[in-house]
Amino acid sequence: MTSEANPFESLQEQIDDASAYLDVRSDLVERLKRPERVLEANLSVEMDDGTIEHFKSFRSQFNGDRGPYKGGIRYHPGVTRDEVKALSGWMVYKCALVDIPYGGGKGGIAVDPSRYSAGELERLTRSFATELRPLIGPDVDIPAPDVNTGQREMDWIKDTYETLENTTAPGTVTGKSLSAGGSAGRVRATGRSTMLTAREAFTYRGRDIADATIAVQGYGNAGSVAAELLEDQGATVVAVSDSSGAIYDPTGLDTRAVKSHKRKTGSVIEYEGAETEIRSNRELLTLDVDVLIPAALENAIDESIAVDVSADVIVEAANGPLTPDADAVLTDRDVAVFPDVLANAGGVTVSYFEWVQNRQQFYWAESRVKQELETIITNAFDDLVEAYESRELPNFRTAAYAVAIERVIEAYDRQGTWP
Repeated sequence: MTSEANPFESLQEQIDDASAYLDVRSDLVERLKRPERVLEANLSVEMDDGTIEHFKSFRSQFNGDRGPYKGGIRYHPGVTRDEVKALSGWMVYKCALVDIPYGGGKGGIAVDPSRYSAGELERLTRSFATELRPLIGPDVDIPAPDVNTGQREMDWIKDTYETLENTTAPGTVTGKSLSAGGSAGRVRATGRSTMLTAREAFTYRGRDIADATIAVQGYGNAGSVAAELLEDQGATVVAVSDSSGAIYDPTGLDTRAVKSHKRKTGSVIEYEGAETEIRSNRELLTLDVDVLIPAALENAIDESIAVDVSADVIVEAANGPLTPDADAVLTDRDVAVFPDVLANAGGVTVSYFEWVQNRQQFYWAESRVKQELETIITNAFDDLVEAYESRELPNFRTAAYAVAIERVIEAYDRQGTWP
């Protein structure tokens, strides 16, 4: 994995690449390459022992032409201003591609949550929510979970906002627990859209996903759920990894047993059902499999790894897992990359369903959530393929951005420029 590629510069390069195939004004393209505003807040939080620690935090609101800013909040020591800007930009084009009425936002705190108690994390989250309070709301900016955050943190943000505003506004945050106004099917939504994208990709290529071998880099929520659902489709998951290492078995892993093992031990390694363990990150990413699913952090595959990738298809469950140089190599090698703005869009799509349910105060059964999600992802896949074929574009990422950019520009043009 490389740490050299700047994710914000990668986003801008992707926009430029797609815009070269569109009949759009250069000044509008430039507008789409920069966030509208970025909050940077320094949080001072009391620890359990009475000392004070300081944390850098960010919230980027990239573009609101199509609706309220929408995007997750991550807790990770590698969070930076440029990372959050890039992630908020990817959210703009993700929402536009799947055609839900949101813009893009993203937030994060530079913190390793494993080092802190639940009480310390609650105080940190509420401190951040207090800083976010003027910027968020159900019609303005709607946070959600991301890396190392979940229902617990979203419940804390919701409660902090509602207490300070003296209101009830569950639609201010999505990804909440069911008891706080969350949606059925939200937790597994990102993995489900990854599975749906892989399935549609194989159908498009004239193959059956049940015949596929799969490797998953990153066995967190998105990666593990995608693996389980693909196994349910008949695919054979032969390798998975997390930050501690990787396991491999050419006859196939029991994905749910691996997840149970990780829940008990904290890692996938030392799982007894695997033939081999602790393969390097590069080994997993270059395994001879049909489908590779990078489901960890951005920049997992750079140019040096891309030349050795053996998979025919890559489905991006993570945000920005390929550098632009890796994209170019894989395009030249005719490896089909189905981009993050489609494959992991299940999270924001079901967040949209949650927001709709909050506004209506009427909640859906999980079966309806799954059905509506499948319709949106498969329609977006068809839009992507139509653009790829009709415009003779070089790869599916360029096609995804071409569709999304045109939708954002159309919304901006129809609204006009106001001082």
